[in-house]
Amino acid sequence: MAHSAHATGSARSAGQEDINPWAAGGITFAGVLLLVDGVFGVIKGISGIASDQVYARMSNYTFKFDVTAWGWIHLVLGILLGFVGWGILKGATWARATGVVLAAVNLVMNFMWLPYQPTWAIISIAIDTFVIWALCTETSKAVI
Repeated sequence: MAHSAHATGSARSAGQEDINPWAAGGITFAGVLLLVDGVFGVIKGISGIASDQVYARMSNYTFKFDVTAWGWIHLVLGILLGFVGWGILKGATWARATGVVLAAVNLVMNFMWLPYQPTWAIISIAIDTFVIWALCTETSKAVI
C-alpha cells in the first residue's frame, strides 16, 4: 500500500529523485558560465585582432606573444567555450568532459594573459575554476 502511494504521489520518473538539485543546478550554471566566458573570449579576441593598441604592451614577460596572436587564441577558444556551454545546457553527454578540458585550457591561457588585462583574466580564471568544479562534481543522492 505504501509502495503504491509513493508511486502515485511522485510524478518523477525512476532515478530522477536521486539527483541532487544543487548538483544539477551547478551543472546548468556551469553551462551558462561557459557561454558567458565564451562571449568574454570572443570580445577579448576581437579587441586584440582589431587593434594592437587595446592591450598593454609587455616588455619582459615570459609568455610574450603578439597581441594579434593572443586575439586569435581568445577568439577561437571563446567560440569553442560558447559551443560547449550550449551543449551542456542542451544536456549533451560529450559537452561535460569537453567543458572540463576547455575550461582548464582557458584557465591556463588566462593565467598567461594576466599581465595584459588582469581584471578580465581574473574573472575568467574564477569562472573556469567554478566550471571545472561543477562539471566534475558527481550527481549524488539528496540528503533529505
